Amino acid sequence: MKIGVLALQGAFREHRQMLERCGCEVIEVRRPHHLEEIKGIIVPGGESTTIGKLLNDWELMEPLRQKGQEGFPIFGTCAGMIILAKEIAGSQQPRLALMDIRVIRNAYGRQVDSFEMPLAIKCLDKTPFLGVFIRAPYIDQVGPNVEVLASHDDKIVMVRQGNLLACSFHPELTKDERVHRYFLSLIG
Repeated sequence: MKIGVLALQGAFREHRQMLERCGCEVIEVRRPHHLEEIKGIIVPGGESTTIGKLLNDWELMEPLRQKGQEGFPIFGTCAGMIILAKEIAGSQQPRLALMDIRVIRNAYGRQVDSFEMPLAIKCLDKTPFLGVFIRAPYIDQVGPNVEVLASHDDKIVMVRQGNLLACSFHPELTKDERVHRYFLSLIG
C-alpha cells in the first residue's frame, strides 16, 4: 500500500521510517500530483504556521482539502493536528480546516516543557502507549461527530472523525507501531 507523508517541513522522515516498518511503500508528498499515487497521508509535526504557508505555496492546500472532504484518510500529528483543525484558538493561520475540533497551540508550554506520558488509547489494546509531547497542542472543543480516543489531565490529545485522525503527541518518535497501524486500518 502506498502512503504519503507531507514532506514540506517537520518530522516527515520519522513517519516514513515508521510506515516502512509497517510494510508500506512511502511517497514523500511535495507536489499535487503525488496525491494521486497514495491511499492516505500523514501531516507531520513541525511548525504549523510554516506548514500551512508551504501548503499554499506548493499548491497543495486545496487539492488536499478536497480529497479530505471526499473521504481520503489523513492523519495529523502535533502540528499536523493543528493543520486539520477547523478552529485554532487565537489564530487564523492557513490550515485544511477539515476536523470539527478547536486546538490550543503550544498548550503544554515551550520546548523545555516537553515530556513523555503513558496513554490509554481507546482504539488500541490495553497496553499504554508512550505519548511524546513536544511543544504540544491539545484540543479543548470537539464537534458531535468527533470521537475522543485519548486524554491526558482532562485535555483531549487524540481524536478521530471518520477518515481523519489526529493526535497531540509524536507516535513516530517511539518504536511502537500501533498508532500508525491503526491509521492504516482506516484505509483498509
